[in-house]
Formats: sequence, structure tokens, C-alpha cells
Amino acid sequence: MATIYDVAKHAGVSPKTVSRVLNHSESVAESTRIKVEASASALGYVRNSAASSMRSKQSGLIGLITGAISLNTMHSSTAAGLPDIFIIQGIQKVIQGSGKTLLIADTGGDRSRIPGLIQTFLEHRVEGMLYVADHHQNVELDIPKEQMNLVLVNCFDQYNTPCVVPDDCEGQCSVVSKLISEGHTRIAYITLSDHMVATQLRKEGYKKALAAANIEFDENLVSPGEQVQSHITESYLEQVLDKLFALPSPPTAICCGNDKMALVLYGVLRSRGIEVPQDVSVVGYDNYREIAESVSPELSTMNLPYFEMGQLAAEQILKLIKGESLGSELKKRVGSRYVWRRSTKLIR
Repeated sequence: MATIYDVAKHAGVSPKTVSRVLNHSESVAESTRIKVEASASALGYVRNSAASSMRSKQSGLIGLITGAISLNTMHSSTAAGLPDIFIIQGIQKVIQGSGKTLLIADTGGDRSRIPGLIQTFLEHRVEGMLYVADHHQNVELDIPKEQMNLVLVNCFDQYNTPCVVPDDCEGQCSVVSKLISEGHTRIAYITLSDHMVATQLRKEGYKKALAAANIEFDENLVSPGEQVQSHITESYLEQVLDKLFALPSPPTAICCGNDKMALVLYGVLRSRGIEVPQDVSVVGYDNYREIAESVSPELSTMNLPYFEMGQLAAEQILKLIKGESLGSELKKRVGSRYVWRRSTKLIR
């Protein structure tokens, strides 16, 4: 393998001049730069980035730990799993324009691998690290923050670590507000599991939209959707619908905790002869397009801003690396936008 001394001899310059060229020093004449670069190319010289980074204390590397890749691969043949891979795509788009290199490590769905992956990144002298969770949650990571610039994505912790999360409260609020604008006042909400952070925030958004329209909150319209290992059962939704349609004033619209739940709900409603949206409007959440655009009628839903979250997280880590301030609010909430299709109708 060619060395810097081989390049210097081939180009007829000193090793120090070669070093200046490789480090993009402005003190080198253009003709000399061209000659050195031509010699390096002819000899197949490969720069020792590790040694260079040790001298400069800048590796140019950013680490990313996620489970999104393996989760999406494992569920690629089913309707399970969310397109949280878009978070990584958003991160990559920003990082590739920064001159940095993104190193991605996937946990394979095994959280016990995280400490080892963190150690590996530290050993490779990454300048910063991003941790991407598979859903909005509170995390506890054993990361030596004094050694690492860190930004959490789709999650947060109790230590005020910089993070980027979806604005679930405002997201659900805007969905319900849209339904209210279409004339619906009896809006049911079948939630995700109560232990999920998103569920609590979206319930707040649901109530907020009702209050803004002076519609009284009716707890009988809110039911948790049963989930077993992310599987929403038809039998449980049957029980929920029995309760909802037995009310003196049944709902004219149903909000679902996610698009997968809406998919199952479509089947249950159809088995009862209830048409969407003629008899009841249905709205999902996530804008999981494999579901939302394939069902009939196409599903109105709320888009999770995964790509935008990834972009913002990448911008945040680059600021930290540069020593710039992130401002007083370290938890950045990214707003969503609803995607209205044909599963809802005006009722006035």
C-alpha cells in the first residue's frame, strides 16, 4: 500500500507538502495540488483517516443506533411495523450534505446490544450519536453524555437530553377538529394501549379539539383497542363496537389509534353491513400508505412526520458538534399533517 512518502517521491515534493494537499491547506499552489493529487491517484494512495482523526480530534463520523431496519425487514411481508425507516432517511439526507459520514448500527430488536454498540461507536471516536426508537417512548440509556454529543429521536429521557419527538397531542387535535368541521359531534376514539406515551398525548388532543368546539367530552366514546404483541383482535373490536352503537347517540365518526387498527375495523364493520363512510366515517393514524391507499375506501389518516423528525435530529446533532446552542427547549416537537381521503364524509 502506498504511503505519503511514496506520493511525495512520485510527485517530486516533500512529505509535508503532500500532507498540506491532503488536508486541503490553502497555502499550496494549485499546480502543486494537481500534481500531488495525480500522484496519489496513480499510486492508489488511501488516506489513513483514523490517524488523521486522532491528530485533529475530528473523525467526521456520526453514529446512529436503531431497530427500525430489522423491524421493517422482519415485518416486510405483513401489515405490521411502521415506516420509521423514514426517520433514518431524513437523517441521512442532512448528514450526507454536511461532509460527515453516518455509521448505522441496528439492534436486531435486542435492546441488550445497545451498550456494546455505544462502546463500539466510542472506540471509533464518533463526534456525535443519534438513537432512534421504534415508537414515541421514554428511554433509559446508559450513555456517558460527557463523552458524547447525543440526540434522541422518537423518544426522550428524564435527563433533559436533546430529543426530537412527534407532536402527538396536536396531531390528534387536528384530526378531531377536521371531523368537527365536517359536521361530526359524536366522535368515538379507539386508542392504542394506555401505557403508550402517544396514547396519553393523543387523548389530550382529542379532548382539546372537543373543548375548542364547545362539545362536551363523553368518556363512553373512548375505548382502548386491545393489542397483543402489536396484534389488534377482531373479537375485541367487536366488543367495542357493541358498546359504541348501543349508546343512545352512537358515533358518526371513529378515530383509530393507528392505520392497522383501522384496517381491522373495516373488516368488522363490513361483516355487520355497516358501510364506510356512508354509515360511519373512519380515520386512522400514521399514514402507513401500504394500508391507507390499499383499503376501500382509501383511509383518511394523520401523517407521522418521521422524515422531518430525522432531518431535524440530524440538524441538532450537527449543531452540537459545532458547539452551537440548541436553545432553551431541548425537546423539539414536530407537527403532523392529516391526509384526507375517502373514508370520511360531510354530514351537514
